[in-house]
Amino acid sequence: MPRSLLIGVLLLAGLGAAHWWRARPLTPGPGVLAPDVPTQIDLEQGTTLQRGDITLVTRARFELTARVLSREDYHFDAGAKLAPVDLAMGWGRMSDSSVLAGIEISQGNRFYHWHVDAFPIPRREIETSSANMHMIPADNNVRNELERVRQGEVVHLEGFLVDASRPGGWRWRTSMTRDDTGDGACELVYVESIAPAMP
Repeated sequence: MPRSLLIGVLLLAGLGAAHWWRARPLTPGPGVLAPDVPTQIDLEQGTTLQRGDITLVTRARFELTARVLSREDYHFDAGAKLAPVDLAMGWGRMSDSSVLAGIEISQGNRFYHWHVDAFPIPRREIETSSANMHMIPADNNVRNELERVRQGEVVHLEGFLVDASRPGGWRWRTSMTRDDTGDGACELVYVESIAPAMP
C-alpha cells in the first residue's frame, strides 16, 4: 500500500475513533433521572418564522428535561436541512436505566421504535413517557449543542412546537400531545436552547 494511502486510511480511522469517543453513549445508574412530564403551553396565535423557503408556524411553547434514549442524524431526506437530528426522549420511568435495560430502542426513517420481550412497565406508560422529536436548531450555537448530545444524557431544552411548510405542498406537522403513537406522533421542535441537565 502506498505510504500516502496508508496515512490517509490511518487519519480517517483516527477521526472516526475520535468522533465515536465524543459521541459514545453514557450509561447512568438506575433511578428516575427526569421525573417531570414536558411542559406545553398552546398558542392561540402562532408566530411565523422563515428558514430559507420553509415557513414555520409556532403552535406551542415547549420545555422538557428528559433522557436521550437514542439519536439519529439525517443528511439527505427532505427535512434534513431543517431538522438534522432526531432525539428519542424519555421521562418518568422511561429515564430509569433499570427499566430501559428491558427495552430495545432504535430509530430510522424519522421514526422511533421499541421492542420488549416482557414489559418492565405497562405498554401505555412506555408510549406516553417517551417520544421521537425532530430538532430544528434556532441558530448555529444550538446546532453545535445538538451535535454534542449523547445517548444516555439528560438534557433540558426550551423552544416551540412548530408546523413547517414550503411552496409546492410539502408539509411537516408537529404532534401536539404525548398520548399519540405511530405516524404523525413525533414532535417538530424549534429548539432555542439545549444543555445538559443535572438529575
